[in-house]
Amino acid sequence: MADSRTSQFIERIPVGPLALMPLQSIAPLGKKVNDYLVSWRTKRESEHKQTLAFSGYQKSDYIVPTKISRFGTGEAKGEILETVRGVDIYLLVDVMNYSITYSIFGHVNHMSPDDHYADLKRLIAATTGKAKRINVIMPFMYESRQHKRSGRESLDCAMMLQELHEMGVENFLTFDAHDPRVMNAIPRDSFDNVSCTYQFIKALLLNVRDLDIDKDHMMVISPDEGGMNRAIYYANVLGVDMGMFYKRRDYTQVVNGRNPIVAHEFLGTDVEGKDVIIIDDMISSGESLIDTAKALKDRKAKRVYACCTFGLFTNGLNKFDEAYAAGVLEGVLTTNLIYQSEELLKREWYISVDMSKYIALLIDNMNHDISISSILDPVGRINARVNEYKAHRGTTGNAQFTIEFDDM
Repeated sequence: MADSRTSQFIERIPVGPLALMPLQSIAPLGKKVNDYLVSWRTKRESEHKQTLAFSGYQKSDYIVPTKISRFGTGEAKGEILETVRGVDIYLLVDVMNYSITYSIFGHVNHMSPDDHYADLKRLIAATTGKAKRINVIMPFMYESRQHKRSGRESLDCAMMLQELHEMGVENFLTFDAHDPRVMNAIPRDSFDNVSCTYQFIKALLLNVRDLDIDKDHMMVISPDEGGMNRAIYYANVLGVDMGMFYKRRDYTQVVNGRNPIVAHEFLGTDVEGKDVIIIDDMISSGESLIDTAKALKDRKAKRVYACCTFGLFTNGLNKFDEAYAAGVLEGVLTTNLIYQSEELLKREWYISVDMSKYIALLIDNMNHDISISSILDPVGRINARVNEYKAHRGTTGNAQFTIEFDDM
């Protein structure tokens, strides 16, 4: 935990006074991150805290108030409501929050990823070069699904990164990028692609109390060849087998912008009687995920859980309700890095994975210019939590037990 490493933080002078700037799209998560930082820094005691280098180190609130004003035409302007001269700013934005609306010529318009990205640029522009350093935390990377060119197409994600670079952004942090090789667009800048592996495993262990974590009782599955490396990592740290599905598509036609899937072909060992964890970076419509779960149940898998960083649910939740009722899916885990609707949070099959503490620790380290390499490598923490879980299972069998993991 952050407050257990007080000496490491106090001995490193911060880059500048810490300032959080969560946009409206990510305000609830930004509030949680702020609360952790306030708590940790209040508890740190050192003779250095009264020095000029640590001026403004302890505050009751690190969030800088901002405002996005819109004209009747839909045009907007960004405004920062207090000084940011000399501060280390961390802007947070959720480009997938479709719940926010604004008026344009009397019509209600839901904000698109383009709108959120434009608001981010407005607030960066409003700093007018006064900030000591500008950092952007964009959990779902804008236009990350358009990461490569096929024919005469735009490369929007690369253009976004280059544009932020030109605006003075020094550090860019995202989570489970669709293809992290897009960082090649800004080869001299700091680009960190953070994995949620530990948080998913922790959430699964806290919510499912009767897992047998070994090769005979559990498997990790990738729903397609693109996510194979991610599934291999999970399988290796858990010490279980891994399998994958190959999506056979019909390349003679295009439906909703893509070639329709004809069949899911499975590659891997027998899943019969095993708990299966499907690992992916996002749930879009969810059709592919549910088809994968059905294919696993047809092969007599015991229970099927899905761990996906971003739950978009673009076609609603009805198909997931049906899959849960039919016993196809036992549970779905996604993070709070993007907007979660009230309807989703009420679902019996849904488990929310809170990432606020992890983000707060990353910000705390970056503000002190301390390496985040140890934070990004979760193998040691995963092994500790799995061993603790197994120890409880060994003493209580399948009975319910209380276990708390007091870390990220």
